[in-house]
Amino acid sequence: MKKIISIILLLFLIVIFVTCQSAGDKNRSSFAITPAGKIELWNGKDFTGWKRFVADSSVDVDTVWVVRDGVIRCNGKPSGYLRTLQDYENYKLTVEWRWPGAGGNSGVLMHMSEPDVVWPRSIEAQLFSGNAGDIWVIGGTEIAEHVDKTTRRVQKKGESSEKPLGDWNVYQIICRGDSIKIYVNNVLQNVGSQASIQSGKVCLQSEGTPIEFCNIFLQPLP
Repeated sequence: MKKIISIILLLFLIVIFVTCQSAGDKNRSSFAITPAGKIELWNGKDFTGWKRFVADSSVDVDTVWVVRDGVIRCNGKPSGYLRTLQDYENYKLTVEWRWPGAGGNSGVLMHMSEPDVVWPRSIEAQLFSGNAGDIWVIGGTEIAEHVDKTTRRVQKKGESSEKPLGDWNVYQIICRGDSIKIYVNNVLQNVGSQASIQSGKVCLQSEGTPIEFCNIFLQPLP
């Protein structure tokens, strides 16, 4: 009898502990990975570990997202994204991109959560030509710097640090707790604080214009 009571008491304490943890940490995913070492999000060959989503379910995703000549190529239409299957938090994200033709629109989404919709709940590091480094809040997310509620945009700090069209650019995005720092080609372009979401999936957008990506990986925070 004493053994049964002890087991019941133990189970009760476990339930209380889990409930308290959830209540005190609503914005974090219990499944999110914090990198302990370098994590290659893209293997350079195929879409293992990723999901390709487009708004029009009748469209074959193979016509939108392909791997060609060692890079990910997105034709930009229809709207959608390529997202990781796994959630992540507290990381330094590196993404390289270039415009193979004319510039246009795309973005890197952090802390994305399902369901898959256009556009999903997330915080965007903008890739629109000349505006890389802008932050956009999507799906009701917020950061302290988003003070102008007539727009979802938080403009970058300085002049564009992007390279000429056709050249490779480097995004380095540091997500630490509820803060986000965005570097474009080693230039700090934006900072977000008190983010309402702090973990989730990483997405690359399809948003109207052909774009290419490569060298997508996570590193532990310093």
